[in-house]
Amino acid sequence: MSADRSGPAVDPTGLPRGEDPRSMRERMVAGDLYIADDPELAEEADRAHDLVAAYNATTSRQRPLRRRLLEQLLGSIGEEVELRPPLHVDYGTRVTVGPRTFANFGLMALDVAPITIGADVMIGPNVQLLTPTHPVDPDLRRAKWEAALPIVIGDNVWLGGGVVVCPGVTIGADTVVGAGAVVTRDLPARVVAVGNPARVVRSID
Repeated sequence: MSADRSGPAVDPTGLPRGEDPRSMRERMVAGDLYIADDPELAEEADRAHDLVAAYNATTSRQRPLRRRLLEQLLGSIGEEVELRPPLHVDYGTRVTVGPRTFANFGLMALDVAPITIGADVMIGPNVQLLTPTHPVDPDLRRAKWEAALPIVIGDNVWLGGGVVVCPGVTIGADTVVGAGAVVTRDLPARVVAVGNPARVVRSID
C-alpha cells in the first residue's frame, strides 16, 4: 500500500487546508510556509533560468551583454559589478548587488527570500547563499511545505571559496569568512570567522 502524501488537514497557518485566501506566491513573499506549485512562481523561475542560461553562455569578451542580462535578471545591480559565470539563482529578482562587488565562478544565490549583497563584497568560487528552508516536522515536509529566510551580506565582506551561508543569516560589514565555512548564525562586523559551523576567531582592529 502506498503512503498517504495528502498532508495534514490543517495547514501551517492554523486554517483548514485550502482556506488561506492568499496564493502560494503571496505566502512565499510574506515569508510564510508555502507550496511551490503556483503557476506565477513557475513562470518567474522559468524566466530567470532562461536569463541565467543566456548569461552562462557568454564569454569574457561580452561584458556589455553580461551587464544587460544581469540588469534583466536581478532586482538591482550597482556599477562595476562582476559575477563570473556560471551563476545560479531561483528567481533573480530578489537578489540585490551593491557596486564594485566581485563574485568568482559558481555563485549560487537561491533567492526564495531576498538576498542583499552590499558594496565592495568579495565572493570566492562556489559560494552558496541559501535562503530556502524546510520544516523539521515530517508531515509538513512530506506535504511539500517550505519557506525561506533572507540573507544580508554587509559592505566589504570577503567570503572565501566554498562558503555556505544558511537561511536567515546576516554578515556584518568588513567581516572575513574563511574558505569552506558554513555560516549558520549572524556574524558581527569586522571579525574573522572560520569552520563548520562558522565561529569568530578574532576581531579586525
